[in-house]
Formats: sequence, C-alpha cells, structure tokens
Amino acid sequence: MDNNETAGRSITRNSIILGIFAMVTVGLIAVTQQGTAARIAEEKRRAQMSALTEILPESEHDNDLLEDTLVVDDRKYLNLPTPAVAYRGRQNGDVVAVILPVVAPDGYSGRIDLLVGIYADGTLAGVRTLSHRETPGLGDKIERAKSDWILTFNGKSLTMPEPENWAVRKDGGEFDQFTGATITPRAVVQAVYRALQYFQENRATLLQQTEEPANG
Repeated sequence: MDNNETAGRSITRNSIILGIFAMVTVGLIAVTQQGTAARIAEEKRRAQMSALTEILPESEHDNDLLEDTLVVDDRKYLNLPTPAVAYRGRQNGDVVAVILPVVAPDGYSGRIDLLVGIYADGTLAGVRTLSHRETPGLGDKIERAKSDWILTFNGKSLTMPEPENWAVRKDGGEFDQFTGATITPRAVVQAVYRALQYFQENRATLLQQTEEPANG
C-alpha cells in the first residue's frame, strides 16, 4: 500500500469522524435549545399568569385566564406592531373584565409593554408593566416591584379623571411624574388612556361570549 492510498484512507477516516462529531454536536445543541425553549416558555407563562392575577385576582374570576383569550390587532390605540393576545375574566360564564396588551412606543429608552385590565363597566382593574428598557432607579419605577406608582390607575376610567387630566402633573394632569424622569410616566399614562379608548370603541366585541378577533 503506497503512501497516497494510506493518506487517502486517513483523510476519509478523519472526515467520517468529524462528520459524526458534527452531527452529535448539532444534536446536542438542538436538544439543549429545545430544553431551554421549554423552560423559557414556562417562565413566560408563569410571568404572564402572575401579572394577570395581580390585575384580576382569582376571587374576581372563575375561569383560566390563559385559556380564555382572543386576538387583538390594533395600531391606532394599542400600538401593537403585530396581532397579540388579550385575556378575558369571567364569572359564571359572563365576561367581567378584559386584559389588553398595550405598547407605549415612546418611553425614554423605547418601547414599554403593558397589560391593561378593564372591567366591563369601563373602569381600570389594574395596569402592569411586562417589559421595558427604562433607566434603573428612574424610569423603572413603572414596575410594581420598584414602586406603587402603577397602582394609581386602579379604578380610573375615561371620565375619571376628566380627559384633560389624563396627563402627568408637569403637563397639567393628575398623575405624578418621577423625580428626574417625566418621559416614562407620560408615555405610560397616554398608553393607558388610549387602551380605555380602544375598549370603549370595541366593548361589544371584547365582552361577547364567543372568542372572535377584535380589530381597531
């Protein structure tokens, strides 16, 4: 057997080994990604459920909020770049509240994702911040864990306060701004007010008993 033949077999053998190694590596990566994706999905579900039940406690509904959903697709009021899921709370089959996904696009550091809960009578059940990139120690006070500011929306409606008072105090409104940070709370206040407007315009669809898309 000459050297060329030996070298050829060696190259072939090494290529096979490398191929097997590559397949095993890809397989391990795929398994790891699947496991990671499952954990991320579960954590996201837990976070969503936590936010939903903070807005609408279990004592105020008897259905599974994560299972009773409808798709909303609105850019005018909710500022949703793509269709998103809204949640309905029921008591004895009747819809008592809707929790809407809302985007405040004009935060200090960009987009702020919110959940806005609205009772069937149009009053706010609560608001929670899902994600943002606001400045730590300043704009992040929109998080319930950082301050009670987000709770000031509870019980408010389109007419309470009056429309002209749906603004931060610096702009002549009723809502407090943060020391050193006005843009963030201003964006959230305006986003919540727009969510109430969306609810008013789509109330019949949002509160109907069957699950159908609501479009603004």
